[in-house]
Amino acid sequence: MHTRQIYKFMSVCTQSIRHDAPLARAHQLMREHHVRHLPVLDGGVLVGIVSDRDLRFIETLRDVDDTRVAVEEAMTREPYFVTPDTPLSQVAGQMAEHKYGCAVVMDGMRVVGMFTTTDALRALATVLEEEAASPSKRRAHG
Repeated sequence: MHTRQIYKFMSVCTQSIRHDAPLARAHQLMREHHVRHLPVLDGGVLVGIVSDRDLRFIETLRDVDDTRVAVEEAMTREPYFVTPDTPLSQVAGQMAEHKYGCAVVMDGMRVVGMFTTTDALRALATVLEEEAASPSKRRAHG
């Protein structure tokens, strides 16, 4: 069987946010682009990932003003990242084992995509459909 690479299943990443941007801006980007994760950059370099869950958690703390608190206060540092050629099975296994909500897909130092749990479910559906459509490889034993 051929190896399925993550780039075939990732969502192309068109949005990111600066580490010093306010939480309110992260919310706005997520709503506008219908995403739940944003790569966090400092001078174009990936320094973290922020999710809608991270934002909601920080905002439950007392005296948090989402127009004044920076994204870096809510982000996860050292996000899980992979290359476009990383096998789907490896990424899905690591995400499940460590309970990651996403993997950042990096081409060198550039963020090129995100692979989220939603993308993983789409990949599972695709793999299962392909499997159901292909002729059985098992032979009848007589």
